[in-house]
Amino acid sequence: MEILQGTLDLLILRALELAPMHGIGIADRIHQVTHGTLVVKPGSLFPALRRLEQKGWIEGQWALSENNRRARYYTLNRAGRSQLAEEKRNWRRMTSAMNWMLESEG
Repeated sequence: MEILQGTLDLLILRALELAPMHGIGIADRIHQVTHGTLVVKPGSLFPALRRLEQKGWIEGQWALSENNRRARYYTLNRAGRSQLAEEKRNWRRMTSAMNWMLESEG
């Protein structure tokens, strides 16, 4: 399933709330938690990670991955935690409004 525009940041921030991880680990986590429903492709993921880093919500540093390959690991910082809380509030309001619209009788 294609990810709705504007939701990738929320998904990435949420994945990083659980633990620091590298890009492919983030994509794998999203895929796992959504039971395979959502697939984040590298062409979307890596520009989003750079954007979030530029906004000051995540921090990245190079390290060796579990298979001894060089990978950039990302961590959610204080500003990112605050932004995640805001994104969650916005998402809940949006999904409530969509549900009301879809469930209305006409």
